[in-house]
Amino acid sequence: MFSVALSATFNEEVPFRCSLNTLSKNILLISKTMSATMTANPNATQNIIIRAIEKRDNAGIARVIREVSAEHGLTADKGFAVADPILDTLFEVYHQPRSAYWVVEMDGEIVGGGGVAPLAGGDGETCELQKMYLSSKLRGKGIAKKIVQQSLEFGKQQGFSRCYLETTDILKAAISLYEKLGFEFIDKALGNTGHSDCEIRMLKSL
Repeated sequence: MFSVALSATFNEEVPFRCSLNTLSKNILLISKTMSATMTANPNATQNIIIRAIEKRDNAGIARVIREVSAEHGLTADKGFAVADPILDTLFEVYHQPRSAYWVVEMDGEIVGGGGVAPLAGGDGETCELQKMYLSSKLRGKGIAKKIVQQSLEFGKQQGFSRCYLETTDILKAAISLYEKLGFEFIDKALGNTGHSDCEIRMLKSL
């Protein structure tokens, strides 16, 4: 649920961008398949695309994060991600080495997103699953699972050995998904995320 901005050198950026481009192509292929499936179904009218975040998406994904947070009572005064000062600049935040963020677009509207980045204050071996927020329009479509799996694969390609996340007990469906994907509960918080009210901590080996 959190973000971290790291400095980059030219040599570091080249493999990062190559990896992200490859992953983006894979995501686009998945998205085209999903769109084709929906088109074949006369009861489905939405065209869903999962793609790497672009600068023009900043306002849209910030709106989704604020709306979903409000829906679940995750207010800024309680130390949740909605209070992060970088919320309106996620493209810039995730356009850093070893970081990636994907947005979900449905019929031209940004309706969700999620990503991964090095754990702030971590050991360099641990990445963090961050800012997984989906509009109610997407729930039950398997989109969250696809983004988490893509994030884990990206983290592994970037040389991380484990993935960490923090969430809250209110988000029971998300916690259930994380468990199914191999995350395990841990007692102690890792790194320095700044999200004090996220009482659920989970970890997965990559």
